[in-house]
Amino acid sequence: MEQTTQASDALQEFVANLKKAPKRILETAFRTGLPSTDRARSTFVFGNVFLHLHPVRTHRWSLRWTTTLGLGIATAAAFLITLVTGVMLMFYYKPYPDVAYESMKDIHFVVPTGRLIRNLHRWAAHVMVITVILHMARAFYTAAYRKPREFNWLIGIALLVVTLALSFTGYLLPWDQLAFWAITIGANIAESPREVTDALGITEYFDPGGLQKLLLLGSDEVGEEALIRFYLLHVMLLPLVLAALLAVHFWRVRKDGGLAKPADADARLAARREQETYPVFTEAPVKTYHLAAIVRGRTPAVGKGPENTVPSMPHLFYAELGVMMLTLLVCLALSVVADAPLKELANPNVPENPAKAPWYFLGVQELVSYSAFMGGIGIPVIALLGLALIPYLDRETAGTGEWFGGPGGWRLVRFSAVLGTGAAVIIEAVAIRFGWLREWFPDIPQLVVTAVNPGTLLTLVYAAWSVWCVKRFQSARAGALALFTCFLCGFVVLTVIGTYFRGPNWEFYWSPADWPKH
Repeated sequence: MEQTTQASDALQEFVANLKKAPKRILETAFRTGLPSTDRARSTFVFGNVFLHLHPVRTHRWSLRWTTTLGLGIATAAAFLITLVTGVMLMFYYKPYPDVAYESMKDIHFVVPTGRLIRNLHRWAAHVMVITVILHMARAFYTAAYRKPREFNWLIGIALLVVTLALSFTGYLLPWDQLAFWAITIGANIAESPREVTDALGITEYFDPGGLQKLLLLGSDEVGEEALIRFYLLHVMLLPLVLAALLAVHFWRVRKDGGLAKPADADARLAARREQETYPVFTEAPVKTYHLAAIVRGRTPAVGKGPENTVPSMPHLFYAELGVMMLTLLVCLALSVVADAPLKELANPNVPENPAKAPWYFLGVQELVSYSAFMGGIGIPVIALLGLALIPYLDRETAGTGEWFGGPGGWRLVRFSAVLGTGAAVIIEAVAIRFGWLREWFPDIPQLVVTAVNPGTLLTLVYAAWSVWCVKRFQSARAGALALFTCFLCGFVVLTVIGTYFRGPNWEFYWSPADWPKH
């Protein structure tokens, strides 16, 4: 009888535990409970594997729209959209030359919502490229690369390069004429060091251009090996690298003391006294201290209290969610308005004319038309090295966290924008109208053409202006403002020319209507 009673009690306890299981699962998954207090919100962020990349509390200055314009989160949101849509496309795409194009046609015309998913994927990739460039510009113009954020600036440059590589490797996958010949141009740019080695007569012994092309394509030409290689890079290796760099980038923002802000940010907030969105700590809190260890140096958080901060949950997360929703809305709107292109099946025997690289490389292609090596390798490498060195050359503190802060300021940026745009337009106009050294002196050595061309001349003009600004303002920041602005404007001018004004045989035309008729 006693055993029967015990069995009944155990059965009742089992049933009771089964009923409580859903609640217990939630309690064990979210150990802090509902984030209804400051402490619960803090532990909710700190104890979450995804959210712990954020600070527990966020300064109110960082939540102002004008501080970041939401560009970093927009870039991350665009990446997530491409990730989700890319996985969906992988269910139908076949990475083999004989069926790749047919699978793209199936996705576009047969698979339910396939056209929308592909459009979303392509437009999100374009949005990601644009926002990562704008985000870098924002970080530069607010001097957010300065101590202690120097290394995170380098991570940002790596993110820019990987983003461009991701977009470039995805360009070949449709296996149509547009993709095939765009990648062919990219491969020829990779091979451009041969311009120098051929002129020196050492290509037979030292051929870095050929090696770069071989590593890129897996062959001497765009074919099956290139498609498989690009597919693996696009769907596996580069997304993993980008995700890891993004995680480090966000984590370093937190560890480096949050977003860059002016030294007197608290005073500015107090002067405006914006309405509180959530009760924060008192302006003069009673602090308690706990000595955990004695270490050399100090972190960015030393000497800073919780004044003018709010819990990241919900304020920062709501702002991030809003930017993500806006990014998705923009990508959806573009996907409904404009379809991703799909031209004829790739044919190596019928070249596209004009054959153009992806739009973000058209500025480089414009420079390549004058010198393959300097336009495709030399000047881009110089630009990336210059970007990487900025935080280690500019050791000033004035203007940190302010738009166009530092000597010269907005006035210098405006003048540099005019000079950078004007110089690019004038040099391009001369080269387009009158040709360049090869047209003037047909027998001129190739090394001279490589060293003296519109791209190198434009770079020297920008560099000279930057040096003059350093001397004029006695400031490395002023020189950096001038040089960065000039290069940014030059990039825009060259991209516009390559996109809209280059036609068959890379000739200049005011309109496609002026192209020769076949």
